Amino acid sequence: MSRLANVRDIKRRIRAIQNTKKITKAMEMVAAAKLRRAQERALAARPYALRLTETLRRLANQRGLDETHPLLEPSARGGPVVFCLITADRGLAGSYNANLLRFAGEALRRREGPVALVAVGRKGRDHFQRRGVAILHGFVNVGDEARYALAEEIAETLMGLFVAGQAREVHLIYSEFRSALSQRPVEVPLLPLRAPRQEDRVPPAGKWAPTPIFIPSAGDLFSELLPKMVKIQVYQGLLEAKASEHAARMTAMRSATENAEELIEELVLEFNRARQTAITTEIAEIVGGAEALKA
Repeated sequence: MSRLANVRDIKRRIRAIQNTKKITKAMEMVAAAKLRRAQERALAARPYALRLTETLRRLANQRGLDETHPLLEPSARGGPVVFCLITADRGLAGSYNANLLRFAGEALRRREGPVALVAVGRKGRDHFQRRGVAILHGFVNVGDEARYALAEEIAETLMGLFVAGQAREVHLIYSEFRSALSQRPVEVPLLPLRAPRQEDRVPPAGKWAPTPIFIPSAGDLFSELLPKMVKIQVYQGLLEAKASEHAARMTAMRSATENAEELIEELVLEFNRARQTAITTEIAEIVGGAEALKA
């Protein structure tokens, strides 16, 4: 009876793992579809950020440009170093969240003086909340796509903290998307914005550079584009993070599906052995009983 029960138990385990395999396979396909969209958007946004940086440099090249701007100057009133950490709202993405949390924890420990956090994503907020890190703002339920409206809201919050003197510096931490199999946590200085270097403002010797005319003035455009630069950097971070999250989840679900297939194969072999043993035992018992009756 125990042998038959063991065979039935193995069959139940095989069915359960087969159901799990169907779920992980479906999640892998969904993540792959989301990754394609997120990857396209992340790669398409990179040239825009580079062109905006180039435009700001050309504006700074204009003679007489007043560079004093609240986002360019270090915060005079001190305050903590604020990290804007972008993680996922949920798990099932392999080591994606764990790598980001470990990287952010090391970044916080390296800083001298007070530190604080603006958390984008439930995983990062909950992790550092339990460890007593000051959470100035939390943005959760971000969704599966990076929205520019959310990036604007996050950027406005960060700029408000910096201008008000509640943040000495602001840094972005997110996962940079490299490929479907490679994502890397990075730390990007956000505020104060770095003024263009002196060598970037003067044309190389022996080369003639045209002088563009800006309407409105170069100074007005410069002041208008600086906040947009912060928003674009935050948006780029969101795009990279979402592409990395979907890639990590797709890889994790693929690995889970493959592990389920291997486990099913092992259980099928175990089931066949158990069934064969049960049949052989029953035959032996029948033969033994028949021999006993003859005696």
